[in-house]
Amino acid sequence: MATRIRLRRVGRKGVPLYRIVVADQEAPRDGRFIEILGIYNPKGETAADKVKVDAEKTRQWIAKGATPSDTVQSLLKQAGVFQTAGTAKA
Repeated sequence: MATRIRLRRVGRKGVPLYRIVVADQEAPRDGRFIEILGIYNPKGETAADKVKVDAEKTRQWIAKGATPSDTVQSLLKQAGVFQTAGTAKA
């Protein structure tokens, strides 16, 4: 079973709100999922309000082989889940 880390829309019309979830690659966008890793609110005022994610759970899923979608990967970089080479702690 190939797993993806992707967005699942839960907001109502005109008020977008997304959950960052781990789901089977074949499952529909708003269908079954395995685990919720965080939330993404595109209308949040600050960067901290926009993306809230459990970094430890996310790293565990990536270590197990789950691949983030392009959008989620950029959101995880904003949230600091991925350490870039220049910001690695010594």
